[in-house]
Amino acid sequence: MLLYFFALTGAAIVLLAGNPRGEVNRWAAAFLALAAIGGLTDVLRDAGWTQAARAVQYANLVLTPYAVAVFALVYSLPAASPARIRLWKWLLLIPPASMLGATLAFGQGIDYGWLLAWAAPCYAGACFLLVAALLKENNRVKRRNRLMTTLIMVPSLLAVLFLIYAAKLIAPDFDFFRYVSLFFVYSFAVAALSLFVYGVLGIKLRVERDPMESAMQAASSGTHLLAHSIKNEIGKIAIGAENAKRSLSGADEAAREHLALIESASAHLLAMAERVHGRTKRIELRPEPCRLDLLAEAAAARNRERADRNRIDLVCDFSVRPTLLCDPLHVAEALENVLSNAIEALPGGGTIVIGLAQNRNGVSLSVEDNGIGIPKDLLGRVFEPFYSSKSRDGNFGLGLSYAYNVMRDSKGSVELSSRVNEGTRVTLHFPASAVLNSLNGGDL
Repeated sequence: MLLYFFALTGAAIVLLAGNPRGEVNRWAAAFLALAAIGGLTDVLRDAGWTQAARAVQYANLVLTPYAVAVFALVYSLPAASPARIRLWKWLLLIPPASMLGATLAFGQGIDYGWLLAWAAPCYAGACFLLVAALLKENNRVKRRNRLMTTLIMVPSLLAVLFLIYAAKLIAPDFDFFRYVSLFFVYSFAVAALSLFVYGVLGIKLRVERDPMESAMQAASSGTHLLAHSIKNEIGKIAIGAENAKRSLSGADEAAREHLALIESASAHLLAMAERVHGRTKRIELRPEPCRLDLLAEAAAARNRERADRNRIDLVCDFSVRPTLLCDPLHVAEALENVLSNAIEALPGGGTIVIGLAQNRNGVSLSVEDNGIGIPKDLLGRVFEPFYSSKSRDGNFGLGLSYAYNVMRDSKGSVELSSRVNEGTRVTLHFPASAVLNSLNGGDL
């Protein structure tokens, strides 16, 4: 039992230390810690601390279902409104709070019938949410991680429900834990295998904090420091150039031209630093109702001349014309970055199709080209800040990173698929919660 306690407590500490600000990690650590203390019950009882053993068992049985249910909510419904999640948290708290109140008021023990009546929906609902989130996930990487989480958690949660909560009602004194422990061993084995194969600390419980987020935070910090330093140094250069101008005689035009060149280069360097920092810093979204088809058509219009010049056929193919709650400026900029990449991928001409489609998970805005494609070994790096396969001047490798930032903060995601010499498809997924209404593709 102590091994069980230390194993679950260790997992909780790893999750919490990995991302203490992530709500998913905090609730995962909470339910693991509450489940872990169940391993102390027999130890405390054997030591003669009967009341402490009862208190620990009570907390374990009554509070764990609540923590499991809340974890499943925040993990499976990342796009849900905070107000909706808060409401569910309070509603789910009513049964355990009622049991605790009855215990304190009347001194009664655990009513296993009442406990099963509300704990069963918590465990079964958590399993349902995990499976539903897996089936709804469009992003391939996230789908894989959700699959790992589902395989790790669902069997053990169902085992706890039937072999502890339901079994306590039928045979309160029978030790079902040895059977449940087999499922825990299975869960730890799958978690360890997933960690080894995918290199994901804490599997999907940790992956909610995408590795890209850390990269973008590091890039933002670095570029902020760079921009600040450049501003200071350019300020000194500008002051020096201005003072030198004033000390020159009116006839010394060559020197004035050199100083003007210094000022121009300094201003250009400052603009570059600001541009890089602007693409990596945390985005502040201002959502408003936006016709996504009109936004996409406007982006296509702005790039049509460039496409025509490169013998590229730019096509809009909309099966739906949705109105979304999003930030039109940032979404338009993200789309322009994707379009720019697609045009650059067609040096000899070709076709780019901007598509809009809707499914039960939300709305997808895609840009697909039949260009040179991206080698498979480079696909994993395309969203990294400052990574680029192009050598064009002014290309900082921040276009897709910026698009990633915008979609992440919009509660959506970005997916890229590509084949060499066949083309590339980049899809911006907007969650169903952002869709206000939609018309079919033929409506205006």
